[in-house]
Amino acid sequence: MSDQNLIDELTHAAKLDPKRRGELAELAFMRKAANLGFAVAKPWGDSDRYDVVVRFERTFWRVQIKSVLAKCSGRTHYRFQTRNSSRNPYSPNDIDFLVGYVFPEDLWYVFPVQVIEHSITVSVRPGFQKSRFEQYREKWDLMRLAAANCESLCHNGLGKGTASAVPQTPVNYEGFSP
Repeated sequence: MSDQNLIDELTHAAKLDPKRRGELAELAFMRKAANLGFAVAKPWGDSDRYDVVVRFERTFWRVQIKSVLAKCSGRTHYRFQTRNSSRNPYSPNDIDFLVGYVFPEDLWYVFPVQVIEHSITVSVRPGFQKSRFEQYREKWDLMRLAAANCESLCHNGLGKGTASAVPQTPVNYEGFSP
């Protein structure tokens, strides 16, 4: 995104209430994910704990999108809420990935749910290599790798994956029964 477009988007986003800003982040996510080759679907309404469904090959992921507009007051980091509207932390029963968008930096963080499931917030410092969560910046391949691992395990009859970065609740339509 050009610097002027980013400034224009930030100016617009700053004027929005949190609900509308979240919707803008969801649109930005869907555009980014589609450009990266993922199929994206938006569930009807907003009653589910996830915002979008992302498909890579034959595996579907439930994705919760969070965004942040500015750094915490007097801090050097941005902070994402990792809990739902009932103030409960997200778990593998709710989502497979939490994706955070940092508006001012035009950056994405892709977190497997196992990384954030016991937290109420996640703090990121873009570009700071010692930051615990910097390894998840722009890590879109986690969805591809997890899907490939799941496909391989499912076709070999081994069931669910055991790797820590692989969500434990993927929906693979081959074994899906309504």
